[in-house]
Parts: sequence; structure tokens; C-alpha cells
Amino acid sequence: MFRSLLALSLLACSAARAQEKELVPQMHTRVFIMENPPVPEVHASTIVELDNGKLMAAWFGGTQEGKKDVGIWTSTYQHGEWSQPKELVNGVVDATTRYPAWNPVLFRTKAGKLFLYYKVGPNPREWWGMMMSSANNGKTWSAPQRLPDGMLGPIKNKPFQLANGDILYPTSTESTDKNIWKIHLEKSDKNGGNWSRIEIPNDTFQAIQPSILRYPHDSLQLLCRSKNDHVVQSWSADNGKTWSPVTATLLPNPNSGTDALTLDNGYKLIVYNPAVRGGNWAAGRAKLYVAISRDGINWKDAAVLENGDKGEFSYPAVIQGKDGLIHITYTADRKNIRYCMMRIAPLTAE
Repeated sequence: MFRSLLALSLLACSAARAQEKELVPQMHTRVFIMENPPVPEVHASTIVELDNGKLMAAWFGGTQEGKKDVGIWTSTYQHGEWSQPKELVNGVVDATTRYPAWNPVLFRTKAGKLFLYYKVGPNPREWWGMMMSSANNGKTWSAPQRLPDGMLGPIKNKPFQLANGDILYPTSTESTDKNIWKIHLEKSDKNGGNWSRIEIPNDTFQAIQPSILRYPHDSLQLLCRSKNDHVVQSWSADNGKTWSPVTATLLPNPNSGTDALTLDNGYKLIVYNPAVRGGNWAAGRAKLYVAISRDGINWKDAAVLENGDKGEFSYPAVIQGKDGLIHITYTADRKNIRYCMMRIAPLTAE
């Protein structure tokens, strides 16, 4: 079934490429979210659109990743300005116990309920999933609650809501013994309840942090960070109930997070570091590109966000607003969060 799906995608896209127009994203805004960062180190941003074009971003920040003082910070964007960041939540368990907080993910359902998912724990191998929600665009939030046992929620990138309201969460685990990475999905109802787990055949690939792309006819694709020098993928032909074994894409990956989405015109977009692994974990993160594809298989670089020889520009998050604008946030040298707004000329849908 999965081979047939892939073959049909290739045939359809081969025919379409003859008529395909060039997509050239145009940068409108490129700024730091924080004028004076309140903490020494920040990382792992997320972004969501609220009502009336307002945006909210979140990230973790503190003395250093993994330190107990690391919490989840938020800021909102309206009328061309980002608000002063505030710590929304942290990993305080009780009067004597505190853990670092990690990898926030903001998500707003079709009904307008806003969720914040994040992780708390000593490290990514032993953390657990947490959730908060808001019915008024983040003005007030519910008390933090731990996700059901065995559920982590979205590990880095945004969930995907199906037509029936169910929510798919792209997620992954890192083992405590042999440091084995595996991707899987989790699913809840539209209100964030009734959780279940969906397995994915990882084969021999070491992958984490999937993104979900949508296609016609109930088809979905995952794009993931890996230790295998490539962005890796898995396909579903039944709205995420079952998945193909993980395979490598043509996109390089230096063991660094990516994010991707399907645009309103049907094209696919990914933000990624165009390199393979170097001598240390940060190598390969100095360049950050935007690539676009019609079929999710053949990708073409379309914009350059960062093009240096050193530094870390990583962990992007990307969404498309109701007005068609593309909004991207990412880590800038662990000192700030960069925000970019781009426009892509409207094209005929697939």
C-alpha cells in the first residue's frame, strides 16, 4: 500500500512539474523577539496564531539547558511588536523539588482552544509530558496537568487536527540505556482527552521530533530529525492509523531539529539546517534554509534565513497564518529567538 502511494505521488508530481511555477518566498520581517533577554540562554521556540492576526511564541529559558531554573517563557506579537517576555510555567514540583522544563509546543484547535504542551524532568530520556489550556487566547491558563502515563505529547513540533476533530501529536523517545531514538504518534480527542499511542516502524533509523504534512485522500507524511545525516520520513495512507517504515529523504540533516507544514496551496515547506553531522552536536547549525516541494520528495531551497560559518541557528518552528503569511521562529545562538515573516505568492491548489 505504501509503495503504491509513493509511486502515485511520483507520477502525479512528474506530470505537474512541467507546469510548476517558481516559488520565491519574500522576507517581510526579520527581528529578535527579545530586546533584552531576561535569562542567559533560550532554545526550542514554538509559535501559534491567535485571533485577529495576533501571534504567540514560547520557548524554554534559564541559566543553561537542563538546569533546574529553566522555565517556559512566552511573548505575543501584535501591531509589529513583540511583548516583554514572561515566564508562564516551570518545573517546580513542590517546595524542595524542581526540574528543568523543556520543548514547549503551542497549538490552537479549530474550535479556538489554545494548548501549551511541554516536558518536565531531569533530561530528555526521563522527562514526562505536561499540558495547560486556555479558552481566551492565553489571557488565563488552566493549572498544569501531567499527561496520562506513557504519553509525552508533541515532542517539538505542532500537532495536526484531523477532520473529525481528533488531534495527532508527532512525538518520539530517547532510551535511557543505549540512547536509542524512536518516533511514534499519540492521539487525543478534540478536547485533549482519551489519549492513545500509534506505533511507527523505525527500521534501523535513529529519529526524533517529527513534523506532519497533509496530502489529499487521507495521506500524511512525517519528516524527522535523525542521527543518519538525512531528514527521514514515514508515510500514512489512512489518516495516521498505520505508517510505512522510516526511510531517508534527499534532505541532509546534522542531527538538528526541523519543522515543516503543508501550505494552503498544497506545496510543502520545511525549515532545516542544510548540512550533515560534524565533530560536535552544534556543528552544522550555522546555516538555516527554507525548502519547498510539490510532492514531499523532491525539495528545492527557496530562502536563506542564516548563512554563517559558525554559530547556532536551529530548532525552527513554522506556521502559516489565515492571511497566507509564513511565520518562523528559531534559536539564535541560544541568546535570543529570531522571528521571520515571509510571503509566498498564491498559486493554484493541487
